[in-house]
Amino acid sequence: MVVAQFIISILLIIGMAFGLTNYLVVQEIPKQIIDAMETFTTSKITFLVMLNVFLLIVGCMMDIFSAIVVVIPLIMPVAVLNFGVNPIHLGVIFLLNLEIGYSTPPVGLNLFISSFRFKKPVIKLYVAAIPFLIILLFALLIVTYFPQLSLWLVN
Repeated sequence: MVVAQFIISILLIIGMAFGLTNYLVVQEIPKQIIDAMETFTTSKITFLVMLNVFLLIVGCMMDIFSAIVVVIPLIMPVAVLNFGVNPIHLGVIFLLNLEIGYSTPPVGLNLFISSFRFKKPVIKLYVAAIPFLIILLFALLIVTYFPQLSLWLVN
């Protein structure tokens, strides 16, 4: 019975995320946001700040697979051609942002899975996750503004 509830909950979260993804794609919301980022941003630093905020929001609202399929084709040309961001560095930034989003509400799939596994209310896990989210956000800042950390093996 508990396993069935767990599976139903996870499927419900993923189903809602796919529904939101489809709505966003049909309404072309990610493209509008990227177009706005292009118009208001002139420096690489500002672009990376806006990109991190955007990807954290995307990570909170969408599952990681849908976000990769929907957002990467929109961000990649802007980041690489207009701002000179290395594609590998962009991939690292993208995945780190989405993973942080996976541990935050409202979707927070990692927290829901932990809630079922450890039989704790998800609200308690939100509070318990805050110190780790702060550490991850600090790591995100370091990785974003020091691209050598993600490129030293490639170069």
